[in-house]
Amino acid sequence: MIWIDTIVQGVLLGGLYALFAAGLSLVFGIMRLVNLAHGDLIVMGAYLILVIVSVLGLDPFVAALFAAPVMFVFGWVLQKAVLNRTLGEDILPPLLVTFGLSVVIQNSLLEGFSADSQRISMGALETASVAIGPVTVGLLPLLTFASAIVVIVGLNQIFYRTAIGRAFRATSDDPVTASLMGIRPDRVFATAMGLALVVVTIAALYLGTRSNFDPYVGPARLIYAFEAVIIGGLGSLWGTLAGGIIIGVAQTVGAAINPEWQILAGHVAFLIVLLIRPRGLFPRAVD
Repeated sequence: MIWIDTIVQGVLLGGLYALFAAGLSLVFGIMRLVNLAHGDLIVMGAYLILVIVSVLGLDPFVAALFAAPVMFVFGWVLQKAVLNRTLGEDILPPLLVTFGLSVVIQNSLLEGFSADSQRISMGALETASVAIGPVTVGLLPLLTFASAIVVIVGLNQIFYRTAIGRAFRATSDDPVTASLMGIRPDRVFATAMGLALVVVTIAALYLGTRSNFDPYVGPARLIYAFEAVIIGGLGSLWGTLAGGIIIGVAQTVGAAINPEWQILAGHVAFLIVLLIRPRGLFPRAVD
């Protein structure tokens, strides 16, 4: 029963990692952009939600609804004004620019909020639990995993059921031909980044409510996101969920064996998958 509980907790933790990774996978799948500032954008979203909760006294879920449009606009402007200028055959300019953006975000958050750890309070929900068969799981982790499923289903619906989704796929396959058909790749990329930051806002909500955060925790979240994306296969959204679950289960099993092995076990699982499937479990351009 202990091992069953450990695996269930790992699966639920994987939902959080999938939320971290979904926006990263979305951006890479559409425009082949490796965003090194992704983890810091999650932290920025958590601080934005914290400010809204503190100033307006709103429930964190309601505050996230207010934060999401702000993050969308920020992502749209960032992509349109800055990142679109770096896209091309050479992958180095986007890496350098997003690395610089990461440094700017970290230092801006440090200046505005200090290095003290923060947390977004969920009240009774933080300790609420529910029995599922022989195991008892926290309601908040369960809600996190459900949110990851909803996000991935929602993104897939956008890709395959909407006009903007067709534009995403067309621009991803061949931006030159898409532009000849009346599609504006720069605007499509900006919309994709805005949508990715809406997903980042959801990830930020659960980051801020499930653990303490400070201006410097972004790079660690970026590593988890990268590992989940690479395990699942670059650009595959469902693969991202599978990658998050693999990392989460590896970490909880490692922690059950020895608490010092938690983080290491996740990295070892990542390396094992790469040895077996170098392109990830479900490699495809966009899923």
